Amino acid sequence: MPSPFPGVDPYLENPELWAEVHHRLITAIAIAIAPSVRPKYRVAIEKRIYLSDVKDSDLVMIPDVAVFSKPSSANQSQSTATLTSPREPITVTLPIPEETREGYLEIREVGTGEVITVIEILSPKNKRAGVGRNLYESKRQQVLTSATHLVEIDLLRGGKPMPVRSGIDTDYRILVSRSVRRPAAHLYAFTVREEIPPFPLPLQSGDAEVQVELQALLSEVYDQAGFDLAVDYTQPAIPPLKGEDAVWADALLREKGLR
Repeated sequence: MPSPFPGVDPYLENPELWAEVHHRLITAIAIAIAPSVRPKYRVAIEKRIYLSDVKDSDLVMIPDVAVFSKPSSANQSQSTATLTSPREPITVTLPIPEETREGYLEIREVGTGEVITVIEILSPKNKRAGVGRNLYESKRQQVLTSATHLVEIDLLRGGKPMPVRSGIDTDYRILVSRSVRRPAAHLYAFTVREEIPPFPLPLQSGDAEVQVELQALLSEVYDQAGFDLAVDYTQPAIPPLKGEDAVWADALLREKGLR
């Protein structure tokens, strides 16, 4: 069963599903573009592994040890020792750092191993303050100051978008940054009501750019993973749609018989 939404299905942004969506979509892109870039290039799937920050609000506060005594009474000698009743232990949760794995693609020249293009799909941790965003921003800056092209795909409405000097406020975006044209880049901005636009995959000068049909690939991933069996469209999306988009989505889902 296909997704009821024409473009990005906002229900796939749920953190409980997004890790799987991310993994499957990275793999689908790699499989789709590999035949078009052979034999000069190969597509490698790479990953970042890091431990998430422990937030201050998650720290376990351990109270100081205290000794209490009962006040003396007229019937007790002042020399009588007073014992307290034993304390029951308190159940606490330890702030264990979470290991995060984020996949991305590198298009490498066969023979030299040179990385020609990096393709990134943003995760929720990339879009909120913390280790995930810091690491990604550092990697992004390294790519943008190199001879490597960058394709950055943001299919998440939540969090803080990566910086671009455009002032465009949109649900989703795809950034195509060719090294020879920086600081200029192409930004494909679209909303939850629109299909994902196709975008070109930049390679070395003189090589034809590959067109990536991301909408078709996401639709295939949705069907192959059986996400229609995992999503409850009678409930609000996470994160929730706002204003007119929420009204539009409700009418769409009712029309499709999902509400």
